[in-house]
Amino acid sequence: MSTYIKGTFSKSIYENSTGYYIGIFRVSDTNDEKLANYIGRTITFTGYFHELNNHDTYMFYGKLVNHPKYGEQFQVDSYERIKPEEEDSIIEFLTSGLFPGIGEKKAKAIVDVLGKETLKTILDNPSNLILIPGISEKNVNVLHDKLKEYEASYEVIMYLTDMGFSTRDSMLIYNTYKGRTKEIIENNIYKVIDDINEMYFKKIDNIALENGVSKDDSNRIKASIIYIMNEVSNTFGHSYYYYDEISTYLPRVLGIEIFDLDKYLNELEKDIKIVIKNDRYYLREMYEAECLIVKRFRLLNSNKETVNKKLDTTIKGIESFFEITYNEHQREAIKKSYMKDFLIITGGPGTGKTTIMRGIIELYRMMNNLSYEKLTEKVALLAPTGRAAKRITESTLVRASTIHRFLKWQKESNTFQVNEYNKSKVEFVILDESSMVDTYLMASLLKGISSNCKIILIGDDHQLPSVGPGNVLHDLIASEKLEVVELTELYRQGQDSNIISLAYDIRNSSINKDIFNISDDLTFIECPDSEVTTNISEICHTYLDLNYHDFQILAPMYKGLNGIDIINKQVQEIFNPKSKEKNSKESGGEILREGDKVIQLTNMPDDNVYNGDIGLIHRIVNTPRSEIHVDFDNNIVKYTPSNYNNFRLAYAISIHKAQGSEFDVVVIPIVKGYNKMLYQKLIYTAVTRARKKLYIIGDFKALDFASKNINMDIRRTTIKDYLIEGIE
Repeated sequence: MSTYIKGTFSKSIYENSTGYYIGIFRVSDTNDEKLANYIGRTITFTGYFHELNNHDTYMFYGKLVNHPKYGEQFQVDSYERIKPEEEDSIIEFLTSGLFPGIGEKKAKAIVDVLGKETLKTILDNPSNLILIPGISEKNVNVLHDKLKEYEASYEVIMYLTDMGFSTRDSMLIYNTYKGRTKEIIENNIYKVIDDINEMYFKKIDNIALENGVSKDDSNRIKASIIYIMNEVSNTFGHSYYYYDEISTYLPRVLGIEIFDLDKYLNELEKDIKIVIKNDRYYLREMYEAECLIVKRFRLLNSNKETVNKKLDTTIKGIESFFEITYNEHQREAIKKSYMKDFLIITGGPGTGKTTIMRGIIELYRMMNNLSYEKLTEKVALLAPTGRAAKRITESTLVRASTIHRFLKWQKESNTFQVNEYNKSKVEFVILDESSMVDTYLMASLLKGISSNCKIILIGDDHQLPSVGPGNVLHDLIASEKLEVVELTELYRQGQDSNIISLAYDIRNSSINKDIFNISDDLTFIECPDSEVTTNISEICHTYLDLNYHDFQILAPMYKGLNGIDIINKQVQEIFNPKSKEKNSKESGGEILREGDKVIQLTNMPDDNVYNGDIGLIHRIVNTPRSEIHVDFDNNIVKYTPSNYNNFRLAYAISIHKAQGSEFDVVVIPIVKGYNKMLYQKLIYTAVTRARKKLYIIGDFKALDFASKNINMDIRRTTIKDYLIEGIE
């Protein structure tokens, strides 16, 4: 039997438009020994509800959980309202305020006549109430209509759960559509995918088919087309698709052949869900995002330059203040950052992109006579990841933020609070690691700032493109229609860095094997696949005393003989072997120990920890409460079993996860077994994560193949075309 608590709703601590509640519940009964001590007391609860009030009795079904910050809570999976049955309870219900005009006197008169059948009589035979002294026809109508409305909401929720929706999903749907719920579900169940976050095609399609929707239903076909376009976009990074692609994938999704695809595509275009241009098929959101990016950057780029005679003198003063001498291109970038309303600064590793950021910020502050406090109100220094933002903060001494945090991302609704209707007041945005920013996120950023806000994009477009669709930085530079300063002179590590030389060799698809093993910074260990992990282990023994932030193994894949999973398991025994003095816990197939190095996999803004952050397991609590405490640079974050999957071992991490970070010592296994993951931008990104020492272990032919393989990087986008040819 499911665990339940019975009682009354006391008050709401938090609630949102989707029906998600955090509140206080007074417990009168339970079937769980652990919850028995709450009888007669209150407990915090969380869950999705249609509505809650103080006059009903409820049964909450779910489980007791331990929130890392707020302690014990009852997590509600489903609930039911218990109708008042005793006469005193019915009188209390009728006088609760739900029925205007019904006071205690009238309520008592009704119950005295109808007794325990009061509510049933109001619903089934309301005319009988007119015979009760003091009850008017208006009173009868109010009682009947309000009670019917009150009951209807629960009937709809039961209707949804009977169809196969979870209680949580049923609440989300009902709270979105209210009285129109049944009509919308019956007319087009697939509409919920468009209107409600977390309603995915496969889930809705399964429920639809189980409830009699035919495989060739027109709404199903159109929803399938949108699903396919989204999947192709997220898998391959394209911003548009061809007819043949859609027609090939569609029968696989539908399970039937479709012979009039043009009809459905045209209907989707009329419904403003897709855009068709020159035989290219765009999702409307993608088309509008690309257009917004092009129009905004073209407009800013065309603005008149700001000229000031004090620029050169001020830049020299900044050089003196920071005790640095900028090279010609760096000085040009800093100068143009003030003169232009839009600028791209690009360059490979070691060219000083981060270094000049501090000069750009200081020049803006001095030229505008701003205090450092006022500067933070005017300038937003942004990065795509938390780790990159922290690195920029450390380098510039100016607080940086992730784009998601700046735009006030709401996880539950997957929306930004800072948007076109609620814009930020900043006047200058500097975005580092901009090659990582996808088309949708760039468009969201532009929506959240004013149209005349200065923007500088900084990044290396030879690195991996964004995880999400698009290739924004590359397209902007390749168009040759926007102001770009390319940094070419080596700054970091000096011109004799073999790591940087290797990075440029990879970019040029021409690796000279003689570059390896001639100096301390670059080592290649050639060995068969079966010996790679042995060599990694030997290297690890050399760096046992190095700070965990400074040593990192990077690999392209999780599975396989030399995958991240196996490497982590083996290296864990070197850096943090099993010990009676250390608590441990199994999670997701990994053994986690106190002292283990771990990486955060999701954004948890409430705990100030973000995707890509690396920390150490500080403590494992093996009690019924069961907690893992992770130390992220003195920020202790507590996890319970419900969110253990938000982090994993990080002795080895993926190259994608390392983007935006740098490490003193990097170890990269390169073997033929990595197959499709051997391509230029991936290997280039991995190599450029190393500051002082780089080890590459494995097969030189695999490394050489990867440096020449540029086919994996091709994404179909139109930002470049729109900048060159204009938007129709």
